[in-house]
Amino acid sequence: MLKLYIQTTEAFKRLASDKDGVVSFEYVIVAACIVAAVAAAFGTSTSTGIGKILSTSISTISTAVSNAVSA
Repeated sequence: MLKLYIQTTEAFKRLASDKDGVVSFEYVIVAACIVAAVAAAFGTSTSTGIGKILSTSISTISTAVSNAVSA
């Protein structure tokens, strides 16, 4: 158990001193913030707002493509 703790501690020390690791971690944080902002803006439901418009538009396009292929 002590050996695992030491290995983990050393890994965190290397990560903290590694500029590339820090930058990668920052990208993960930025990506999570972007996903949260998009989810807040567009919502997670397709029953109202932009979600409803997108859902309806995709259905209309799908129907038009299906009718064009069938003809």
